[in-house]
Amino acid sequence: MTETSGSAAIQGHSFEQLEVGMEANFSKTIRAEDIDAFADISGDINPVHLDAEYAAGTMFKERIAHGILTASLISAVFGTKLPGPGCIYLSQSLNFKAPVKIGDEVTASVRVVELIDKRNRAVFACDCQVDGKTVLDGEAVLVVPSAEQ
Repeated sequence: MTETSGSAAIQGHSFEQLEVGMEANFSKTIRAEDIDAFADISGDINPVHLDAEYAAGTMFKERIAHGILTASLISAVFGTKLPGPGCIYLSQSLNFKAPVKIGDEVTASVRVVELIDKRNRAVFACDCQVDGKTVLDGEAVLVVPSAEQ
């Protein structure tokens, strides 16, 4: 089963409804305003994110999004699509592969890779791509509400 991208209504799945191989994704175009707002919220004011002149002198040659801003799109999938409302993060590993630049459309995808009946744990492979290229990947473990809750 694959869920579509975008800002569709919130969906949800109980632990009992999950199956290995289920996938969902969410896409967002990163704007300068998103980076600025994330810097304000997080306190990460590294000039590589905020100052075009500074960033021009780095290996990136232009402003880039915070890696955790990109990773937050994974959280959007978890909280709204798969598994959906009520899930709780236990852990997340992240591997940053390439920068995300202003104007890039990022697609965050998650896929169920393991279900652990004890305490309703689900393990997900996570991937963020720009133009078909992985910019971030990792693995997450979540607690998923049961249908009985």
